[in-house]
Amino acid sequence: VQLQASGGGLVQPGGSLRLSCAASGSIFSINTFGWYRQAPGKQRELVATITRGGTTTYADSVKDRFTISRVNAYPKSTVYLQMNSLKVDDTADYYCNAVGGAMIYWGQGTQVTVSS
Repeated sequence: VQLQASGGGLVQPGGSLRLSCAASGSIFSINTFGWYRQAPGKQRELVATITRGGTTTYADSVKDRFTISRVNAYPKSTVYLQMNSLKVDDTADYYCNAVGGAMIYWGQGTQVTVSS
C-alpha cells in the first residue's frame, strides 16, 4: 500500500485547509485509515480515523473542527481531512496512516502551519 499526502500549507488562525491522502496498491486489505500529526518536539498523536464502514473517531482537541472522510475506489482510494477553525496549536506535520490486518502503512508528512 502506498500513501501520498498533500494539501498542507500556511494558514491564518481561524482558517481552513483540506488534506488529501491518495492510497494505492493492495487497498482492499485496508480496514482503517487515519491522520496523525507531530508537532516540533512532541510525539506523534492521533487526529482522526475512519473505518471501511465509515465509522469515525477524533481526538478531543479537534472534535467539531475537523472532519475525516474517504472515497472508496479501486485501484485508488482517497482519504480527506477537512480542518476548520484552525488554531496555532494545530501546527504540525500531518501523516496519513492505513491499517489492514497486522500491517500498518505510513505516508510522508505534509506540513501545516497556522500563524498570523
